[in-house]
Amino acid sequence: MTLSPSTRRTVRFVVDYGGLIAFLVGFFLSGRDMIEATKWLVAASAVALLIGLVVERRIAPIPAISGGAALVFGGLTLWFDDPVFVKIKPTIMNLLFATGLLGGLALGKSPLKMLMGSALQLPDEVWRKLTLSYGLFFAAVAVLNEVIWRTQSDEVWVLFRMPGLPLLAVAFSLSQVPLMMKYAKTDEPPPPPPPG
Repeated sequence: MTLSPSTRRTVRFVVDYGGLIAFLVGFFLSGRDMIEATKWLVAASAVALLIGLVVERRIAPIPAISGGAALVFGGLTLWFDDPVFVKIKPTIMNLLFATGLLGGLALGKSPLKMLMGSALQLPDEVWRKLTLSYGLFFAAVAVLNEVIWRTQSDEVWVLFRMPGLPLLAVAFSLSQVPLMMKYAKTDEPPPPPPPG
């Protein structure tokens, strides 16, 4: 099946953000109940992954990891009836991304180039700078998530989670565009990273 560009964008949006949007809606419709909101998150994440698989005949690695983590941490939240699991998911996922990027960099590799090198041709030094920047960004987001869920109300944390984290990721990615465009051999900047 051949998809139009707008259909493809819609499917990707649903796969990337459907679970988080459902979580946000479920939280407020349930009277700010984290367990009920997590049920919405788990159901919507499963549906979003299924839609991605059926429509695109594959699930891209990052949405698969993110959606799978939503199912795992959401499932733990429901199993133990404890929202701490869904709250620590962004911390763990962002720490994993940071460790992968910064660890690869320490080993002389550029994981970001391996992930996105076909979409954007940049000198190795720029890939190293971007890898360091994104690695530090993911680490900072992990710390920020811990501070917010431990010190703020559930409502504040839910709004931080969605739309806060995706907006933060877009803003950070936009801040990296001048560096990429200065050295890019293509006019297409890479997409922003997914929310943890």
